[in-house]
Amino acid sequence: MTKADIVSSISNKLGLEKSETQKVVEVFMDEIKSAMTKGDNIYLRGFGTFLIKKRAAKTGRNISKNTTINIPAHNVPSFKPAKSFVENVKTQVKVR
Repeated sequence: MTKADIVSSISNKLGLEKSETQKVVEVFMDEIKSAMTKGDNIYLRGFGTFLIKKRAAKTGRNISKNTTINIPAHNVPSFKPAKSFVENVKTQVKVR
């Protein structure tokens, strides 16, 4: 499912114009990105949590040059689905 599919589905369910729905979806995603850029986690009950996870510094290898490189500690965005969300996917989606 793409962002366009989400916008179309929401506009059909709510009877709104697609352009207005597009703006709402864009602002929602911008708010999530903005909050996480500031270092905040986002908690959406029944859906999941957008978390910032810290990755420790480590040593990596550049195989093509056969050298080691230091990878500094950094943060990465992460999503942890709610338990009810996980259960619904487990019980309702067929294994492919």
